[in-house]
Amino acid sequence: MNISKSYKRNKSFFSSLKITSYITTIISLICLFAIILYVLIKGIPHLSFDLLFGTYGDTPSIFPAFIGTLELVAISIAIAAPIGIFSAIFLVEYVNTKSIVVRIIRLATETLAGIPSIVYGLFGYLIFVVGMGWGYSILGGSITLSIMVLPVIVRSTEESLLAVPNALREGSYALGTSKVRTIFKIILPCASPGIVTSLILAIGRVVSESAVLILTIGMVVNKVPSSLLSAGTSLALDIYYFASYGYPNEAAATSVVLLLFIIVINLSATLIGNLLRKGKNFNECY
Repeated sequence: MNISKSYKRNKSFFSSLKITSYITTIISLICLFAIILYVLIKGIPHLSFDLLFGTYGDTPSIFPAFIGTLELVAISIAIAAPIGIFSAIFLVEYVNTKSIVVRIIRLATETLAGIPSIVYGLFGYLIFVVGMGWGYSILGGSITLSIMVLPVIVRSTEESLLAVPNALREGSYALGTSKVRTIFKIILPCASPGIVTSLILAIGRVVSESAVLILTIGMVVNKVPSSLLSAGTSLALDIYYFASYGYPNEAAATSVVLLLFIIVINLSATLIGNLLRKGKNFNECY
């Protein structure tokens, strides 16, 4: 009798959790689509050729910001991705996961992930703008952003590598394959979906960041950067600039462009992940 009552209570409890999860998911989706719909309604009517590709004269243009955003993403990911991926490989494959060194490194990466972005911006300002004498520059902002997204790549890649079964490693070693070849031919292809996801998260944070960039690349909205040591702007900074200086319509239109830019990046990363899956039978990985 007691067992029956306990079973009914547990069943009722888990049913309520299931219903709650459905409700919260629906609320989250409603909020997401409401924001996207609001941005599209406000911004699409104000999109124009001059705003997208014109020179910054009598009317604002986001072309310099688009070029600056592409440069920031390319440079920061080119710096952070190899360091983050190879650091995760070292932590998982070459060091005892329960050692003090690994615990210290994980604590450091988790601490870095929780630091506010404005602190990274202040660090970049003191080191690159003032200390190294670069002034406001695309390169200084990119390096600062790469430091900021590094913990995201390290932790996500590490979890992806840990998810690969040890049986694959042991089978490869039993066949006489070297450790390096095992990592690059077996483990990394199996972990590639998680690695691609970590890069998507890193790119999304780079594209949406503004506090770091104000202190490192300045906010030169009317000129395309002539070199990596030139000041510049980004789409996120342009939204802040337009909204702060009396251009609400241009801010809404720039928000649409930024939203589409993020969607294109995510779709491209997904396509790359699918291509990687075609080259590997993932049923053999898990």
